[in-house]
Order: sequence, then C-alpha cells, then structure tokens
Amino acid sequence: MIEAKGYSGTVSFDGEFVTISRGRGLGRLVVGKGEKRIPVRHVTAVQLKPAGGLVNGFIQFSLGGGNERRSTFGRQTMDAGGDENSVVFTRKQQPAFDVLRAAMEAAMALASAPTVDPMDQLRKLAELRDAGVVTEAEFEAKKTELLS
Repeated sequence: MIEAKGYSGTVSFDGEFVTISRGRGLGRLVVGKGEKRIPVRHVTAVQLKPAGGLVNGFIQFSLGGGNERRSTFGRQTMDAGGDENSVVFTRKQQPAFDVLRAAMEAAMALASAPTVDPMDQLRKLAELRDAGVVTEAEFEAKKTELLS
C-alpha cells in the first residue's frame, strides 16, 4: 500500500484501486468530505505538476469518458484544487506523490498489457504441427508448458 498525504487530501494505492480521501482541511471545503475509489484499469493518465518555491503542486487522475476542464495559464493548481480527481500537495509532500505516480504508471502499463490465451496459442501451435513446421515432440513439450 502506497499512501501520499497532500494539502487537500490523501491518495492511497493498493495495486488495484486508487483511493482519494478528504477528511478535513481545504479538500473538504472545496470538493467535499469522503472517499473516492477508482479502479486502476479506469485511469487513463496521471498528471503530476511539481510544487515550486511559491506554488503548490498537484496530482490528477484522468478517467476514460471523463469530462476534463482545461486550465488557464497560472491557474492549474487552483483549478486542480476544485477537481474531485486531484489532490494538491506542498513541496515537502511531493516525494511521496512521485513514488505514487511511478507505482500507478507501472500498474497502468501492466493492466493494459495484452493477455495471452493459452488455448489460442495451443490452436496456433497445432496448426504449425499440422503444417510440418514443428515436430510432434516439440508440440507436446510446448502443450505441457502451456497447460501447466
């Protein structure tokens, strides 16, 4: 479990779900109190704006089919503060959000990786065997590997 506490809420990630919690402080006043759980397979992008010397940063999760609002220059962090899929953080809090972003992107890549159907592979291998490209022994060895 990775957890990053920000200025306007806390984001935790367990490998399957991103949870945005707002219990007190600025996040509660702007977007409301409560918890939002988002399956990682529904997250299409993770935007992280680093905190600077004078401004806070934010992490924002984009969802498929979501209606994102484009921010005007100089108001990105202010606009993110009112977005339910964003959490604002200070410069001190940023390292935890960097770790969270890396873990999220790795999980998103894994979730979008194509799955291999062993039965489909077995059918293709049988076609290669029938065409004489692979031997019966090679077919049986690969079949045992696929079915185990």
